Amino acid sequence: MNASLYSLLPAKAASVRKSKFYRIFWLGVFLVATATDASAVELNDVVRTLETPFQANTGRNTRIYDYSADFSQESRIASLDRNQRASGRIEVAFADQGPEKSGVVKFRWLYLQPTSQEIVSDGKTLWVYLPENNQVIQSDIEAGTEARQNDPMVFLTGLGNLTRDFQISWATPSSDSDGNHVLELTPRVASPMLSRLVIVVDRLAVEADLEHSQKSTGVARFPIISTTIYDPNGNSTIIAFNNLRINLGLPDTHFAFAIPEGVQVVRPPGGEGSY
Repeated sequence: MNASLYSLLPAKAASVRKSKFYRIFWLGVFLVATATDASAVELNDVVRTLETPFQANTGRNTRIYDYSADFSQESRIASLDRNQRASGRIEVAFADQGPEKSGVVKFRWLYLQPTSQEIVSDGKTLWVYLPENNQVIQSDIEAGTEARQNDPMVFLTGLGNLTRDFQISWATPSSDSDGNHVLELTPRVASPMLSRLVIVVDRLAVEADLEHSQKSTGVARFPIISTTIYDPNGNSTIIAFNNLRINLGLPDTHFAFAIPEGVQVVRPPGGEGSY
């Protein structure tokens, strides 16, 4: 309320209204300040929320064993000053091999737009099917593990050891317009494919994790809203997830790939297996 409006009121009434106005104003300031303090989140809290659902020692109720989602992808090709968009569906499943071995990750990326292609792994073999080229690129996962340790595909399908593989800090800015947390990850080992990652972490997942960690209860929540992958050449790829579902019990048949008849099979150096 401005001064001109107050001038229309009797002096006493104006004084009462002003007093009430300022009490409400300062109460609002106090509530905003205390809400900000109460919702302050540490970097470690966000990292824990991001990693924990994908770790083998996580409790059954809060662990993610598999997930499926629609995805949209936008790639920026710096040398051509051009953007490319794609979309499709992803399925991922995690399987333990015991405490002495790392888990097996199975996945299927099905690109529907702008062209059809599939990237499939049963945990042992990786197939990249390019229908337009009438070609399948087949490689052995174990043979390429060391070379692919910083491959963005590996990052997106194995999320339990981020602090081991990356230096993690707040991004700038550290939150998006919806209040979700934004992290920046730099590989601990230099990679020609990956210079840094930016991950948007669901603020609701972090809040739930903080609440449930105090009560030792909770349910599994997928923490990632989007990722942005940067390579040393200045190219970037944003991947955002929608219609996400977790712990569906995805069967192994979802991650088996049958090479279509008449398709050329290409095996890169170091790849194993034959048909």
